[in-house]
Amino acid sequence: MQIRLIRYFLALVKERHFARAADACGVTQPTLSAGLTALERQMGKRLVVRDRRFISLTPEGEAMLPWAQQMLAAQEGMNAAVGGVRGPLTGEFRLGAIPAALPWTGRLAQALLAAQPELDLSIRSLTSREIVRALAAFELDGGITYLDHEPPADVIRVPLYAEQYRVLLRRDVAGDRTDISVATAADLPLCLLHQGMQNRRILDARMAERGLILRPRATADSYVALLALVQDGPFATIIPDSYARLLPDLPWASILPFSDPLPSSTVGLVVLDREPVATMACAVLAAARSLA
Repeated sequence: MQIRLIRYFLALVKERHFARAADACGVTQPTLSAGLTALERQMGKRLVVRDRRFISLTPEGEAMLPWAQQMLAAQEGMNAAVGGVRGPLTGEFRLGAIPAALPWTGRLAQALLAAQPELDLSIRSLTSREIVRALAAFELDGGITYLDHEPPADVIRVPLYAEQYRVLLRRDVAGDRTDISVATAADLPLCLLHQGMQNRRILDARMAERGLILRPRATADSYVALLALVQDGPFATIIPDSYARLLPDLPWASILPFSDPLPSSTVGLVVLDREPVATMACAVLAAARSLA
């Protein structure tokens, strides 16, 4: 069975569109369609429900999917292992990070590239659940996520830092405050991440431990949106201290610690736990351990 046929199959599953899948593989649509037909002939089963467009996988296609993902990951891992024997790793390292950890990706990238200077990096902002799914589907080489809340399974983990919270509000609202209590912050007109984001679920749980319920006036799925809402609207927000370090000199903003801090959360690197451990995974584990 040719690996390129597996690539065609996985590209179609990802793109769910024949033309986009062909573009992703660098082939024409007729070539991709012919390759899928050849793969179905080799398997002796229909794998894809289609007319002029992709509709879905057949039950046989669904059964084949995780094995196809493993086959492609094994081939790519083998190439990386052989290529890295006598020189630095090459190719693309794919990292997923929860939004709260994006400010930390620079440190990990610097450590990784110091050891493997010929790697290219692809960094994606994903939810914790998306990171787990992408690792299992071999679509990521590593992820940065929470380790002690909804902990991911079947991974090797390296703790990187302890996350604390800060309150961001306009200077004219903060006045001469140098800190703020959790209860006072909970009563502010808040804008927060929505509850599909793990950072928000953790924050809600921490507040519940204090007998508090957060009722934000606005929600978003990015910290950039929250910053804009605070700058131009009547809002305050609660952010990880990783972002606070990126924003020390905003002329309009005050970033306050809690006078009665909430418990911290551990954020770290995760890679898929399998044997043999992929060469890319070994490289980023070494980089993370140098920072921990």
